[in-house]
Amino acid sequence: MAGLSVSKNCVLNRLKSLAGWGKWSNPHTISTEALNGHWCHVTRNKGNSLRYNFMTEGSIVKRNLVNRSQDCLLNPENGGLGRIPHSCGRRPYSFSGQRSKGAFCGQLPLQKLQSLGTGQSAHILRPFHVSSALKAPPPLFVWMILKPLQKLFAIILGRSIRKWWSTLPPNKKQLFKEAARRNKWKIALGLCGFGVIFIIFYSTHLEETPITGRVRLLVFRKEHYAELSQIEYSMWAEEFKSKMLPETDPLYQAVKNTVIHLAESNQDIPEVSEFQWTVHVVEDPDMNVFVLPNGQVFLFTGIFNAVSDINQLSFILGHEMAHAVLGHAAEKGSLEHILDFLSLILLTMIWAVCPRDSLAIVGQWIQARFQELLFSRPYNRTLEAEADKIGLLFAAKACMDVRASSVFWHQMEMVETIRGQPKVPEWLSTHPSHENRVEHLERLIPKALEIRESCNCPALPGQDPRLSFKKNMQHLLQASESVQNKHNSSIQKREDIPIGIVADKGLPR
Repeated sequence: MAGLSVSKNCVLNRLKSLAGWGKWSNPHTISTEALNGHWCHVTRNKGNSLRYNFMTEGSIVKRNLVNRSQDCLLNPENGGLGRIPHSCGRRPYSFSGQRSKGAFCGQLPLQKLQSLGTGQSAHILRPFHVSSALKAPPPLFVWMILKPLQKLFAIILGRSIRKWWSTLPPNKKQLFKEAARRNKWKIALGLCGFGVIFIIFYSTHLEETPITGRVRLLVFRKEHYAELSQIEYSMWAEEFKSKMLPETDPLYQAVKNTVIHLAESNQDIPEVSEFQWTVHVVEDPDMNVFVLPNGQVFLFTGIFNAVSDINQLSFILGHEMAHAVLGHAAEKGSLEHILDFLSLILLTMIWAVCPRDSLAIVGQWIQARFQELLFSRPYNRTLEAEADKIGLLFAAKACMDVRASSVFWHQMEMVETIRGQPKVPEWLSTHPSHENRVEHLERLIPKALEIRESCNCPALPGQDPRLSFKKNMQHLLQASESVQNKHNSSIQKREDIPIGIVADKGLPR
């Protein structure tokens, strides 16, 4: 479960699709040069549709390009979804990014969600293609392309310095050492200047995270990930096109209605309302859910083996939506960019100091592992914990039973144990351990319950799902111990049979 999970090699292989950088940035602004002398006029009809009138010297060509309609989602017959108080006839919700007035807290019956209303966003269709001047490529793509080249340059530079130094005669080496001692203050001043520049760059790129207010480094912005997200979406859509469930499938409808309800219940958050959420359900046994930075939701049906009800599904989808809303993909890319830049200096030094290439390769591998264990993975665990917090907030405002969130991670741990998956220590993982996630959520649940109550949600059922899970686990353990005791007792009885009787292959008469 990750925001930007595609491998970089796959992304780089698809950079050739970016030849169309020169498309119109504003479809409503069309120049006469772009239309080869044709004049364009945009009007809006009574039905809230846009009409483009293309006029030449002797004729007028009218083409209706946009027609906005509203649609109500049908309930899946077995999805167990309940009705929210906002019907799609009275207050349609558009995922076009416009913020509606006031705060919205979904009000639902206790157990189920039913028909959830939504409206379809207007999309501009372009029946013709014109070429224009190419725009400058986004900084993110420049960095991704230059990143391997930078490492290669650092390796070549360090190796060249090592060979140059090894070929110097002893007297010249001594001269260089004496010159370095004489100019040590100049060297120290230069290093301090570099440090000051880095501190200024770091401090000027600090921003507050939406909703949580956490201060973070942000070199790349969400806009920089727009093109990358589209490439990644095309890749996933192509890979799973034969496994996509149709929109009429009950599972698809259940997931889509849940996403829509979460978005509608959190419209008061600007970062949520500016997304156009799109759902894709993949029929695959993997227990995986992720949301791309552009709001494309991918859910694998294997997750239903670990999810027991709509409350847990809402929490998981809220967690993944939180990654996109908080801009975690841009944040992780920014951290990686800074770490790679600093590691270039260390990489050059490793290849310059190590006497042989084999030792330099080992040193480079150790440096990469330390960087990953000390910076990348702990930072990723921090982002996961933050997504748990905001996902719980989304579920609370959607009137879900937030107490079921910690039960989900108990169930995930049990599923992994049954499947025999090895238990990886947390410090080696990119995600917090199941135990720590449960503890973290248990600390957040009281506050989430207060938020849920402030949204005038229906009362929760009297039976706490956490207590129900504990009772079920106790019964399961007791049943397992009973079976084990019976098995041990049968083994003991066989061991008590005399050896002679066993040899005769029968019991005494």
